[in-house]
Amino acid sequence: MLPPSDMLDGLKLRYGESQRHYHTWDHVEALLAHFHSIEATLFDPEATLWALYWHDAIYDPQKSDNEDQSADLLREEAAGILDSDALDRADTIIRATQQHLVPEGVSAEDRHDLQTFLDIDLSILASDADVFDTYEANIRKEYAFVPEDVYAQARAAILSGFLKRERLYFSDHYHNLWEDRARANLQRSISRLTS
Repeated sequence: MLPPSDMLDGLKLRYGESQRHYHTWDHVEALLAHFHSIEATLFDPEATLWALYWHDAIYDPQKSDNEDQSADLLREEAAGILDSDALDRADTIIRATQQHLVPEGVSAEDRHDLQTFLDIDLSILASDADVFDTYEANIRKEYAFVPEDVYAQARAAILSGFLKRERLYFSDHYHNLWEDRARANLQRSISRLTS
C-alpha cells in the first residue's frame, strides 16, 4: 500500500527544505527506481517502501539524531495505517541507515530487506564520476556551516570508514555490480580531500 497522497505531499515539503542539497526528493525518486527493480525479491516490500519515503524525512546536518527522528515521525504518521509488524520493520530499516549496518538479532527475511535497502541507499557511491562529484559537492553544501579544513578531515574519515569495510554492498548482486566503481569514487574523493 502506498502512503496516502496527503502524506506524500507533506514529505515533499520536508525534502524541499532549504538546508537540503542531496537529501532531497530527487534522492527519494532515485531510490524508488531501484526499489521497483527489486520489489519482487523483498520479504516485506510495503515496509521497505514506507522506510524509503521516510528515511530522510527529518534532516538537519547540525544534529546527529536525524534517523531516530525520521523513524519516530514515521511511527507517528503511519500509526493505524501500517500494521504493527510492517511499522516495526520500517522503523528498523530507517534506524539502520545511521551506521549503514544491519543490527544484530533480525530474522533472515528482515536481514535480506535491510541489506537490500542499505545497498540501494548507497547506490550514489557507485555512480559515474561526474554524478558522484555532484553528490560530494551537494553534501558539502549541506555542511556549509563547517570550516573547510574541519569538513575535509571529517568527510575523509567518513569515506575512509566505508572504504575500510570488507564489503560496501551486502548483497552479492549489488556487490558485483557496484563495489569496484564505488571504491574508486571513494578513493578519488579521499585523495582530493586530503591533498
